[in-house]
Amino acid sequence: MRNGHADAGEMNEVALPERREGFLNRRSLLVGSAVSLGALGLAGCATDGMSLAEAERVYGPVPDEKFPIPAVDVTKVDPKYFRRTVRYDTREAPGTVIVDPGNYYVYRIEDDGSATRYGANVGRDGFRWSGDAYVGRKSEWATWTPPAEMIKRQPEAAKYARGMPGGLDNPLGARTLHLYQDGRYTLYTIYASSDPESIGSGITSGCVGLLSQDMIHLYNRTPVKTKVVVLPA
Repeated sequence: MRNGHADAGEMNEVALPERREGFLNRRSLLVGSAVSLGALGLAGCATDGMSLAEAERVYGPVPDEKFPIPAVDVTKVDPKYFRRTVRYDTREAPGTVIVDPGNYYVYRIEDDGSATRYGANVGRDGFRWSGDAYVGRKSEWATWTPPAEMIKRQPEAAKYARGMPGGLDNPLGARTLHLYQDGRYTLYTIYASSDPESIGSGITSGCVGLLSQDMIHLYNRTPVKTKVVVLPA
């Protein structure tokens, strides 16, 4: 890590992926080392929840995508991580995205004193970071390229040294928000995860994952330049 940014060789690193039918397991995610920056602590409380039947609808299949997205097995997700509207007291402007890694949530601030809250996976111990960033660019079904350091540790990743095309098994998933600071890519992202069991856990190298259906919902409402606040864990 140099000056708050991961070294170039750490870009798009997947944390300890496992084999799954010849692919890298998307249970692990992205990138590098921790960033030490200050952030403002904020709080939210739930105002309405989601029934299992509603969750099955919200997290159902998305057949019209370039790569059709299957339904989430919602029985593998703690219901407290289902998308919901919560009251949220903050000085941040509507539209701001706030990541709360200590509680495994991502919030999008609305304009009525509330927020849309999503369950998330976050960085594992030693890879968590905090601070202010912004969405520098957005990607749909992005190409993923493992760094040389990862290939050295995990030779099975070498087949993707020139890039793994977008698809259901690509670690970046259906949508990616790339986080920047001062005009520079931090190498951290908010991305789409197809692994329901990862939600509510620390498994990545600093990136933040939402269920694909939640990530599409957030992505469609989050333009480039949106402020992102990552709270201390």
